[in-house]
Amino acid sequence: MKVTLKEQILTIISEIPPGRVTSYGRIAAMTEGGTPRLVARALRELPAGHDLPWFRVITASRRLAEHDAADEQRRRLIDEGVAFDSRGRVAPERLWP
Repeated sequence: MKVTLKEQILTIISEIPPGRVTSYGRIAAMTEGGTPRLVARALRELPAGHDLPWFRVITASRRLAEHDAADEQRRRLIDEGVAFDSRGRVAPERLWP
């Protein structure tokens, strides 16, 4: 992945406001040549101790992706006031931008 693309992805993630979420695809659309998979890759490569709000990135179906930190992600979103419906989806009005 090009460094500039990764920087774009990480900058966008840093701008997601508390209590809001966005999808891998929405982030990709805001970059120059990014794809949802590249956004996921950038998130997987984050170094330990970073302060990016990675937990605010969800799937296009407004659900959490399946990964080892999904329980932590859900907890952190709930702590910010993000609720999940009975199907595990975030309300559309929580989507950013």
